[in-house]
Amino acid sequence: MVSRNLFDFLRFRQFYQFQTISVSSLYGTNRAQYCQSKQGYVKAWDASPLPSKWIRSYCTSAKFLHCRQVRLFSAVSGKGSSNEQQQNAPTPQLLSKLFPQTAVEGTENEQQQEKHRKEEEAEKESSWKRMKFGFVFFGFSVSAFCVYTVWVFGAPDRDAEGNIIVDEFMELPTFQQYFRRMWKSMTYYQKMIQEPSREKLLPDPLKYPYVQPPYTLVLEMKDVLVHPDWTYQTGWRFKKRPGVDKFLETLAANYEIVVFTADQGMTVFPILDALDPRGYIMYRLVRDATHFVDGHHVKNLDNLNRDLSKVIVVDWDPNSTKLHPENTLNIPRWTGNDDDAGLFDLMAMLVTIATSEVEDVRDVMTYYKSFENPLVKFRENQRLLAEQMAEREHEEKQRNLPAVQRWRPSFLGGGR
Repeated sequence: MVSRNLFDFLRFRQFYQFQTISVSSLYGTNRAQYCQSKQGYVKAWDASPLPSKWIRSYCTSAKFLHCRQVRLFSAVSGKGSSNEQQQNAPTPQLLSKLFPQTAVEGTENEQQQEKHRKEEEAEKESSWKRMKFGFVFFGFSVSAFCVYTVWVFGAPDRDAEGNIIVDEFMELPTFQQYFRRMWKSMTYYQKMIQEPSREKLLPDPLKYPYVQPPYTLVLEMKDVLVHPDWTYQTGWRFKKRPGVDKFLETLAANYEIVVFTADQGMTVFPILDALDPRGYIMYRLVRDATHFVDGHHVKNLDNLNRDLSKVIVVDWDPNSTKLHPENTLNIPRWTGNDDDAGLFDLMAMLVTIATSEVEDVRDVMTYYKSFENPLVKFRENQRLLAEQMAEREHEEKQRNLPAVQRWRPSFLGGGR
């Protein structure tokens, strides 16, 4: 029965020459009459010029397809209700299989989506292949680098004639020989970076008849003696601190002056040549003489080859002297201002220590370390000391005067 009704339906569509007809609209228009009449098929189309058998077959087909929520579209226009398109999404696929002439444009969209999906899958597969190739190449590169490192750093040393120099690893198997030599080379370079380049940073103290100053003064160069400044027009420039010439000249009589900085030698040496043309600075120590500890270049005074009870370190960075804080005098950092007088106060303090012949300078440094600005505290102590000395001198003069002059009455109100 279904096949016969569908066949009649096709004949009906051929009669109307594929004009736009909606099954739901035809069925909906005559639904009331169809429901009221048992002969509904003929009565619904009394005015139609079509044969009643075709009308009955068409309505039967329409009812059959409508009950299954099937939506037919015209082969000419391909349009329909948007609501019915959403509700009956799989209908065009079913009808396109049953009736090829009723296929809609949705199949083209599905084909494009399927094509796009296949392209995405192909792209993902290609990306994964490239990623695997990258991993393989990276692993091969790392392996080749490791083999090359062992081969270069693990090879035995040779003399000028090309003969192998016998070392302590010769009796081991070949692989262990190369691995042990490589490890020794690596630790050597690590020590060269982290530890000083030599055990004694300064030569032994001078012997008679040469004069060895009693104290050793270790100075930081940057922001103590000079201040670095950089601009686009001039590049790097170093500004001399006010009073630096007088400072070096005065202290050279009692102190062995050493510049100890974490900067590179190629930067430090030209600056010191211009800063100290007379040679008051006896020694220059740069980055290769420092210890690298916790990300800082630290000045280790144990390698200085001097008596630490006579060594004073002047610096503004506590991290660079944290191994020997008891020998350090931390002063404020000079920022390049022209009205600075810090070197004059520091000079007065160091001259006082030298003339007082302090046995252990660490006691003095420990005392001034408790103050935020040691130079200000020293200036205040000097003022109080001057007042005390003036008062003592005045009292001494009063003692030396005769008693008559000390208590002589005065008509002006003075008793002295």
